[in-house]
Amino acid sequence: MEALLAFAAALVTLRLSGDLLGRYRRRRAPELLAWSAALGAYALAAAALAWGAAAGWNDTAFRAYYLGGGLLTAALLGSGSLLLNGRRWAGPLALVYAGLAIGIAVAVPLDGQLSGTELPEAQDVLALWPARAIAIAANSLGTLAVVGIALVTIRRRPVGNTLLLAGVAVAAVGSGLAGLGVGALAPAIALASLLLYAGMVLPRAGGRLRP
Repeated sequence: MEALLAFAAALVTLRLSGDLLGRYRRRRAPELLAWSAALGAYALAAAALAWGAAAGWNDTAFRAYYLGGGLLTAALLGSGSLLLNGRRWAGPLALVYAGLAIGIAVAVPLDGQLSGTELPEAQDVLALWPARAIAIAANSLGTLAVVGIALVTIRRRPVGNTLLLAGVAVAAVGSGLAGLGVGALAPAIALASLLLYAGMVLPRAGGRLRP
């Protein structure tokens, strides 16, 4: 059952990511590309959860899960908010960081032997430096960018920013529930993705923000 929930969350999130990519192709708004990549990373994390719950965790599954959920999602969400607010430097910075994150996820050594279907705790598998420290920094800065810009501009984009804040809150709660297993985390990923997507898409009818 847990594997099915995680697989469903991965499909939903991937579908939303693909829709944002299609919107980017039509409008060429850079924030849509960043947000599409963020939800794509979230989908990767959910797919890894499904893999681990169904077949047991191994190095590849955990690396994919940590790359998508631990290193990339929040940072790319933050870059999308910065781009929407006219901070064009956020695009190249996000691209450089994504390369760094992929390198870390692929190369960092894992402690111990992964096995079983229970979601591993990052502190039991990864040393603090560099993977966990960089993930903490990226999540903190990415979340700060999303929340800060949403609060500052909420009068101009009340519906979209409220939904973005709700999505961030659900994602944070889901991360806190990770210790309860995939059955608690997977629904939170799906709900957070839906809220974030709605916050990204609905405000488009009202026009873009000026820097």
